[in-house]
Formats: sequence, structure tokens, C-alpha cells
Amino acid sequence: MKTTSKKSSQSSRTEPITLAPAAAASADAPAAQPDSRNGTGNLPPIDSEQRKKNRTLPTPTVLQRLQTSLPDAYRLAEVVGKWVWVSFSEQPAAEIRQQLAQLGFHWNRERQAWQHPCGQFSMGSPADPHEKYASYHPADHQAA
Repeated sequence: MKTTSKKSSQSSRTEPITLAPAAAASADAPAAQPDSRNGTGNLPPIDSEQRKKNRTLPTPTVLQRLQTSLPDAYRLAEVVGKWVWVSFSEQPAAEIRQQLAQLGFHWNRERQAWQHPCGQFSMGSPADPHEKYASYHPADHQAA
């Protein structure tokens, strides 16, 4: 049985909605909140504009920057299609997570990996990309 409801054209609320003043407006509140992801508040903020640009970098450039700035993460990196994935056995330190984010990586909860689209943006897929795309570990292919 289908039911229908009629929406009232008049609102029962007659008074305007007022919001409480923001806590930041308080005289004793700090002007800017420090980044406390590492528990000490010493991490600099992520430059979101630079991060957006980094997400469009091609795969070789991402790998080069990863190798230069995070060599331990580079050794764990896997190229799947044109994307770069980094999987850690344990959660990395906040500084490493922040550097990955600044480089343009994002966390994929389902695949448990940090992923960089390397300019090849796509919506998620339930299928494993390993079944569709070639993959390799760039650290394994370096000239010795």
C-alpha cells in the first residue's frame, strides 16, 4: 500500500535561528589550532593547492619524489597500472602520513594502501585492479 504525506506549506518555526558565537572569537582562544596528529602539535599544515597539483603528476615523477623524500616508503611502493600504491605492515608515523598526503597520496581503507592517482583519476571499483592492470615494485627493478 502506498502512503502519501502532505507537506505543510507553512513552517511552525517563526523565530529566526541564531547560532552561538564561535569559540575562536573568544579572547582567550588561540587564533589558529596547531596540527596535533602526532600528539605534539609540531606538524606544519598541508599545502592543499600544492597537493592538488601533486595528484596530477605522472607516475615516474611521483616515484622519483617518493624515492627522494621517503625512501622507506619507496621500497614498499607498487605501481598498479599508472597508480602508485604504498602499503605498510603497521600504521606509519604521523610525519610519514603527512608527507604522503602532501605528495598527493590518499588512504584507501578498503585496499589498506596509500594510493596516488598519477593524474589518472577514477571512481572506485569493487574489482581488484591487479586483475586488470600490470603491476610491479619499482625498487625491485633498480639497477644494482
